[in-house]
Amino acid sequence: MFTGDRSGDWLYEALHRFGFANMAASTQRDDGLALSGCFITAACRCAPPANTPTPEELDNCRPYLHLELDLLHNVRVIVGLGKTGFDSALRVLADRGIAIPRPRPAFTHGLEVHFPAGLRLLASYHPSQQNTFTGTLTRTMFHSVFRRARALVDHP
Repeated sequence: MFTGDRSGDWLYEALHRFGFANMAASTQRDDGLALSGCFITAACRCAPPANTPTPEELDNCRPYLHLELDLLHNVRVIVGLGKTGFDSALRVLADRGIAIPRPRPAFTHGLEVHFPAGLRLLASYHPSQQNTFTGTLTRTMFHSVFRRARALVDHP
């Protein structure tokens, strides 16, 4: 996921900087990248037109997120990249019987949502070229989310 594209350049640099990856870039499948203490997935498994998944596409892909969460143990932090990633995480958590705060949290960069048992959902703008080229997302902003994720993982 994100290997060899501009979004990945931002993501893997941040993951490396905060100790979640052994290298700051991933350019191809077998380039030696190893993640530590993190897992990368996608809310939508296809490349939809205009890069905007439909509700049906997200619904069709949600079972994969559930299967992945079933395989992961001791998840303490979820980082939702973009509104789609954030909203999908909320939906999956609700599906799993985890109470979503009321009013329902609205996506905004840097938001931290607290759940029972110390689980946190962090929101970040997606590191798409549209966001990074326009300055909607800066490296400082992106790093702040992963700095917080690291702190939450290290000190639950």
